[in-house]
Amino acid sequence: MKKLSPLVFIFLTILINRIGISILFPVLPFLIAEFRSDALTLGLLTSSFAIAQFLATPAIGALSDRYGRRPVMLICVLGSAISYFMFGWAGALWVMFLSRIIDGITGGVAATAQAYIADTSAPGERSKNFGLTGVAFGLGFVLGPALGGALAGIDLRLPVFFAGTLALIDVILGYFTLPESLSPEKRRKCHLQDLNPFNQITDLLQNEKIRGLLWATFLFNFAFSGFTSIFVLFLSDRFGFQASSAALVFVFIGVVSTVVQGGLIRKLIPRYGEAKLTIAGFITLAIGFGLIVLIPANSVLFYPTLYASQGLLSLGVGLLLPCLRGLISNRVSDREQGRTIGSAQGIQSIATILGPLWAGWSFDHLGAIFPFCFGTVFILLALVCTLVNLRHAHPEAAI
Repeated sequence: MKKLSPLVFIFLTILINRIGISILFPVLPFLIAEFRSDALTLGLLTSSFAIAQFLATPAIGALSDRYGRRPVMLICVLGSAISYFMFGWAGALWVMFLSRIIDGITGGVAATAQAYIADTSAPGERSKNFGLTGVAFGLGFVLGPALGGALAGIDLRLPVFFAGTLALIDVILGYFTLPESLSPEKRRKCHLQDLNPFNQITDLLQNEKIRGLLWATFLFNFAFSGFTSIFVLFLSDRFGFQASSAALVFVFIGVVSTVVQGGLIRKLIPRYGEAKLTIAGFITLAIGFGLIVLIPANSVLFYPTLYASQGLLSLGVGLLLPCLRGLISNRVSDREQGRTIGSAQGIQSIATILGPLWAGWSFDHLGAIFPFCFGTVFILLALVCTLVNLRHAHPEAAI
């Protein structure tokens, strides 16, 4: 079989992974309603994936540093395929939970793919190539829910089987076309402590070169996962939005973020550099969060303000993600790419578990706008962490 460009395969892998995750959004509540219909069960099912991913991803990153990216990535994608088929055929609630846990355990696809990009890209090209992962995330975010809704009209479980089939095809394609990216001399031994996500994260946070960037990663994902978890509820509660109207907003977010990370970022990085664009991304995000609070009801300015806020959020995310990943990747050795990116993914997983809990609590007990007020504060704190890191660890990278 003719070999694909590795970057093309990585793009397809992340796209399929993101479609598989987001294709469940419109159908998950209906699938579990056969067994339980309460919101807590739905939340626990979602959290089971995130917790399993947090516990497993750093270990997957360390294993990829020891045995190579190719076998680890293929096993991860195969695990996702198995989990989707299990979920689709599940005849009991515990099987659904088990399938999501398996998907979380093998959920290191994105981290291993980013390590593959780091292996095959020159330091100056990494952020631009990381932008491709952002395109895949954005497209998956747009295509997944749309496919889920369309296929569910035929059969409620069809979206899950479709996701499993895509993952299985990806495994076969990768087996025949994907070369290994990590040469034997660059591999590092995998120690027992490397398999403990808390040890890895603690060790990385001792590294002054990336400590502030890791805290910035946590704060960004804490704020943004909180936003995504309650934004539809916010639109419904304050403005009477239905699911279809809210979906259009998310499609807009995905499209803008995809355009920025897919094309614009590759032109901006050579001109402005990763550090300046990371800072610009945080500032843009903070303004977008703040603007959500100012969206007026029953006004001709409602839609302009709504879409301006989401456009700024999307632009900020599009600038921030590839550049922040690039800054972190370029500050560690080639031997530590998988371990570092895997641990950064672990930090992101913790934020993804905690962020929605905080956003939901503040929404219920403080008011609908407070998650976005706090989100602005968290993004500004992330900006401060980044500035401090750049100034003290790498003064030449500071603006």
